[in-house]
Amino acid sequence: MLEIFYKDNGQMMVSQSETDFANIPHDKVIWIDLFSPSGEEKRAVESYLGTTIQNRAQAEEIEISSRFSETDEAIFANTSFLIPGPDEYTEETVSFILTGNILTTLRECPLKSFTDLQRRLMAFPKIYDSGHVAFLSILENRIDLDADMVELLSKEINQYNRKVSVGEDISEEFLIDINIIQENTMLIRENIIDKQRVISSILKSANYPQEYRSRLNVLLKDISSLINHTDFGFERLEYLQNTVLGIINLDQNKIMKVFTLVSLLLMPPTLIASFFGMNINFGWFVGHSYWMWVIILVLMLVSLAVIFWVFKHKKMF
Repeated sequence: MLEIFYKDNGQMMVSQSETDFANIPHDKVIWIDLFSPSGEEKRAVESYLGTTIQNRAQAEEIEISSRFSETDEAIFANTSFLIPGPDEYTEETVSFILTGNILTTLRECPLKSFTDLQRRLMAFPKIYDSGHVAFLSILENRIDLDADMVELLSKEINQYNRKVSVGEDISEEFLIDINIIQENTMLIRENIIDKQRVISSILKSANYPQEYRSRLNVLLKDISSLINHTDFGFERLEYLQNTVLGIINLDQNKIMKVFTLVSLLLMPPTLIASFFGMNINFGWFVGHSYWMWVIILVLMLVSLAVIFWVFKHKKMF
């Protein structure tokens, strides 16, 4: 789908047909949004802008040289937007092209930042006098959404921390949930750093207008704060994970202690039973088997009581 946002007599207009390019002057266009475009739509935009739009494989390259590049006529920037899911996040690569005062975006799925910008363009057309303002609005909105995700993760960490503090049973699912939160925290951090690298590269560009650089610097400060927050959250997760593993080790040690004490308690009675059990039919024991069984039982109970008293005296129980 293709959407062309342009100004006409001070009002923001929208066109969804590539044939309208012939009737729209370049200085009137603010934003061209390519949402999972067809080949014809993409070629029409390339012809209108006089530049080539990267394909999806090129946009998803990790190297910074592929995330940002520029020519005399255009600035190309690629970054990833996170989409929250039930348990984890997915990444969607978005391409930005700034040619003169026109912003062109290429994406493959609906994104809240773009929907918000479309609504604001129609509501406040005077604010958006160039594609650079639209570009900054998308980034600012996206950073706010990233901050919301970081805050949500922080609340989840607090919930799991409270569960450990109140002594809830720790299961395998509990550890898996903590690991999922760790993975999401790392993914958010990497995604924020990706935006930091792109914005830093744009600031170094001589083609980017000076009047908008202050807003980019503010974004960099916000990103630095988010990175520090995610680092703190990751440290809390590691501490929480170590605490949980420590509790599990303590529980295992308690179980081993119980088995050890039981085996030690039963050792003397077992020795007495083994010794007399093999010799009950010899010597004096012959003819007195009934009383010998009583004596053996008493000896076993006495030895058990003595061992129990020793353990109790040494506070092993």
